[in-house]
Amino acid sequence: MGIRQINPVNASSRFQTFPDFEEITAAKPLKSLTVGKKSSGGRNNRGQLTNWFRGGGHKRRYREIDFRRDKHGIPGKVASVEYDPNRSARIALIHYADGEKRYILAPEGLKVGTEVVAGEKAEINVGNALPLRLIPLGTVIHNLELRRGKGGQMVRSAGAGAQLMAKEGIYAQVKLPSGEVRRIHIDCYATIGQVGNLEHENVSYGKAGRRRWLGRKPHNRAVSMNPVDHPMGGGEGKTSGGRHPCTPWGVPTKGYKTRNNKRTDALIVRRRNQK
Repeated sequence: MGIRQINPVNASSRFQTFPDFEEITAAKPLKSLTVGKKSSGGRNNRGQLTNWFRGGGHKRRYREIDFRRDKHGIPGKVASVEYDPNRSARIALIHYADGEKRYILAPEGLKVGTEVVAGEKAEINVGNALPLRLIPLGTVIHNLELRRGKGGQMVRSAGAGAQLMAKEGIYAQVKLPSGEVRRIHIDCYATIGQVGNLEHENVSYGKAGRRRWLGRKPHNRAVSMNPVDHPMGGGEGKTSGGRHPCTPWGVPTKGYKTRNNKRTDALIVRRRNQK
């Protein structure tokens, strides 16, 4: 994975960079593992706008990813590494020995022809999935479950990797990419390795139109709005708010704590903002 830069033939291409897609080995996805995907435009099931500045963008088909890795003991070979427009990571098509085909997240170093397997008897190799109790301390992992059998929910974006720090009783301590240390049940599954496409964070879009292709509309500041749209809007001439920063519904931002999940407070050993 590398970054490719084009010659600056105009202002918009001067700072544009692109991934070189060297790791991609297939141009089209497996049709049986894709489904249609509707664009929500940032609206919920009642038609209310709940996510601002979303809409447009290129039409996509959703690739069904195996986050659960529940084909235990059945080996599979990597048939191709593919681009997925729905996520920052690359995906790998696995051909299992029983004839089934599935997509998984492609970790760094996974190549076509590599054999992967999930289960308690799997070796500690990149792409294999095991419960946390069988993974050695210090191992880098991704696609981490929070509840047994639910499937990986954390550490799934490009370049992400968590580290197994300790095991105490029925819980393991995992250091997440944010710096948070969290206790997770030792029977939860995780995949060995770091998610691939490490250079994704270094890509420069270079122009606003490229963001529109991804479904991102122009983002305007609160102080530039009218009073009917935002508490910080309005004023004669340019004003700088006149109040503490807040959301369109008046909830303070920038340091205001909004977490309200006491059920899992005891599982957090160290928060991400602690120094």
